[in-house]
Amino acid sequence: MKNIVIASALALGGISTQATSSQPLFFHDGIMDIVFQEDFTPIEINQLPNPILEAVVKNHGTVEISKAYKNDLKEFKLELSIDNSIVTVYKDENGHWINK
Repeated sequence: MKNIVIASALALGGISTQATSSQPLFFHDGIMDIVFQEDFTPIEINQLPNPILEAVVKNHGTVEISKAYKNDLKEFKLELSIDNSIVTVYKDENGHWINK
């Protein structure tokens, strides 16, 4: 019986150690979420695909794209300058919105 209790304690301790060491965690409403950090690398504005540029104009009119980033999943992070503030939006390579 002791072996079962010790094995359970070790298994639970290993899971909690693994979860906290690999990804950052945050709590909201008593629920633990793992935050997945994706590596976005900066790119030049002129490297953005046309569908993304068209989607930005369609949804935001004539705004300035301050910075652009791309990750390995071909997702784009854009910093838009709207009304003297910076808004961050995410789009896929076809210009569709991504919720992050």
